Amino acid sequence: MKLRYIFFEPPRLGVFAADVYALAPHIGRGGWTWYTGSAGWMYRLIVESLLGLRLEVDKLRFAPCLPADWKEFKVHYRYRETVYHITVLQTAAENAGMTVTVDGMEQDDNAIPLVDDRQEHTAEVRIHVAPNQTSATLEHQTALG
Repeated sequence: MKLRYIFFEPPRLGVFAADVYALAPHIGRGGWTWYTGSAGWMYRLIVESLLGLRLEVDKLRFAPCLPADWKEFKVHYRYRETVYHITVLQTAAENAGMTVTVDGMEQDDNAIPLVDDRQEHTAEVRIHVAPNQTSATLEHQTALG
């Protein structure tokens, strides 16, 4: 599955149905659709938990929790007046881990340094997943140290 574009701007109000009914006569109907924070919480769930994006002052880190069949996604991230075109790839590897390159240079700390130089930058985040592992277990192991 390819997730083509994600623009990190303040979330817009949206309608997300919760409490979807499974019994007659209201099968498929949902309630709780207009609570004020629903779009913001859905945005945070996707960006921070699924895609694993973490902003640390002037660095961007990824710790995704992706389904095994997601091979890549792209993020176009604007930091002030600078745009970063980021491709996140999930690949099978003998040893689990991650590599991050920005404009062709590998980053030792596996983070994307954010600089407001009004240029466009390209970054690649490679999530190396062992054959019997998913990025979700990799994230859990990384969080534990």
